[in-house]
Amino acid sequence: MELSRALRVQSKEIVAFVGGGGKTSALFCLADELTALGKRVVMTTTTKLGAAQVARGTGATPPLRYVASRDFRLRVQDTLAQKSRVLIIGEDVEGDKVAGVPPVFIDELAARVDVDAVIYEADGARGFAFKAPAAHEPVLAASTTLLVPVMGVTALGAPLDDAHVHRAEIVARLAGAHIGDTVTPRIAAHVLAHNEGGLKNKPRAARIIILVNQIENDAQLDAARALARLLLDHAAIDAVAIGAVDHAQNPVRETHRRVAAIMLAAGAGTRMNGRIKQLLPWRGKTLIENAIALAMRSHAHETVVVLGAHAGAIQSVVEKAGARIVVNPQWEDGHSTSIRAGLTALAPEIAAAIFVNMDQPFLTREVIDALIQRYRETDAPIVASIFAGQRGSPVLFDRAHFLGLENLQGEQGGRELLAKYPVARMEFDDARLGIDVDTWEEYEQLNA
Repeated sequence: MELSRALRVQSKEIVAFVGGGGKTSALFCLADELTALGKRVVMTTTTKLGAAQVARGTGATPPLRYVASRDFRLRVQDTLAQKSRVLIIGEDVEGDKVAGVPPVFIDELAARVDVDAVIYEADGARGFAFKAPAAHEPVLAASTTLLVPVMGVTALGAPLDDAHVHRAEIVARLAGAHIGDTVTPRIAAHVLAHNEGGLKNKPRAARIIILVNQIENDAQLDAARALARLLLDHAAIDAVAIGAVDHAQNPVRETHRRVAAIMLAAGAGTRMNGRIKQLLPWRGKTLIENAIALAMRSHAHETVVVLGAHAGAIQSVVEKAGARIVVNPQWEDGHSTSIRAGLTALAPEIAAAIFVNMDQPFLTREVIDALIQRYRETDAPIVASIFAGQRGSPVLFDRAHFLGLENLQGEQGGRELLAKYPVARMEFDDARLGIDVDTWEEYEQLNA
């Protein structure tokens, strides 16, 4: 997956990279992708860059030296018109480094009509994979729309000391740890999500996406996934991208976002010979308990159950199972009203929803997890289940489609959108996984 897709870079985006473990590589990777898309990109820093980093980022186009003058602004305009990208640096400083630009200049760039994106570094890490900011950093522009704290996964498992971590004492204080402890995903999550750590000086309107970089093997991928789960417990963090930005063809392997499971259980079940379908016995539980259990054990961030008919009889069962209840008083007006009720109940930080039917007795947790994993790997806005060649339920919808779902009427359901938009498929060989129970006769047959 492209880094620009994982970060969901928008028009006129102002992106700041902070932290350690490859933020300069991430900056240049993102600039390459956006330039290839025809965007006009300015790269810069508010701190310092090494001479080797400057050479890597400019290629055949020499950098521009920042000067607060009208002539300099015209040079930026001319360079973007010819080359589509420019690296802007300040004067030479100690060693082989160059200074950056003042943050107000980034605010000025954000307002220019000839600039589609500004990407900049806002702190230094001295080559370490993990760090905490000092009192003077990061130096962030008020116009920043996307803040990307970066960490190299190679820091996980290393000792928490000055040989392996930049400003180890500050890291230990923020994480409630001790010098010499092993850097665990929990320690890393504490620092990356801390208002004095990865989120320090965050501009009020900026989105937050963490980048866990330097993934080269399965063990590192598993460690990064564990870190992502912890980070998504913090509402301020929108997503966690996992990958290796030095891999130009596939810099991001997975992007973890919050996914809710919405269980639609509002129907009256009129073909059940007077019985409440949701409460029919199934393998020592009821049908609805069975469905809630698999959703609660899955990688879904939360489980919401939409009730309607028989809500009074079912509610205590759902509460005991631990799911959140939404009662749809308009359930008789059709399937679409339950979809709308479920979506309305979700917090704004939920990025996608999986709609799960409670009457698929053979459905497994692995099906839900497979849909979420496909979403992580592709960032596809719709991921559909295919059982032995036949499309079925559950289906995952990204928030980009929530408005379309909320506008459905009557008995319309998600299939209306499946027919109109591109769909990523998740295929399963076992046709039983997609079987639902609509009549008493079907229930008796399956229960036998």
